[in-house]
Amino acid sequence: MKKFLIVGLGNIGDKYTETRHNIGFKILDALAEKESLSYETQKLGDVTTFKYKGKSALCLKPSTYMNLSGKALKYWMDKENIPLENVLVITDDINLSFGTIRLKTKGSAGGHNGLKDIQNTLQNTNFNRFRFGVGADFGKGRQVEYVLGEWSEEEQKSMPERLEKSVELIKSFIFAGVKNTMNNFNGT
Repeated sequence: MKKFLIVGLGNIGDKYTETRHNIGFKILDALAEKESLSYETQKLGDVTTFKYKGKSALCLKPSTYMNLSGKALKYWMDKENIPLENVLVITDDINLSFGTIRLKTKGSAGGHNGLKDIQNTLQNTNFNRFRFGVGADFGKGRQVEYVLGEWSEEEQKSMPERLEKSVELIKSFIFAGVKNTMNNFNGT
């Protein structure tokens, strides 16, 4: 059975739950709710297994905090013997307007500390990343405050539909592959 690792980036703790930086956790929680999955706390994170059309995916919400995400990703990738091309990292992106989704097979960290740590840990920039736009509605020097801030009322109203689309993207990645998924979802 082909195995996948879906890693949602975020920070643990109630004070981070509804922040923009935790969209990776929020998307994996939406997947768990839709598929009636429950997470179990294990080494370096909360995990659950998701089976879809004959394929298996381990979903991981690292407990290492954002800036050390690479450690948890690498541990589970090695433990489950999952090849890098079957890994999907879900992260927030201030360079995309709110709710825009973009799947890429490689790239820079774009100033994102979670992605930087993953790149440093893997010594590689060629891994699949699902970027969820959070916008950049902040003044100079206020980026950290913004990404660690909570969603606006308007964003919260759009969130259910955006989460639904994000769950569909994950399923497509697992079943249809990265290229087809990019063609069908990028920019939607």
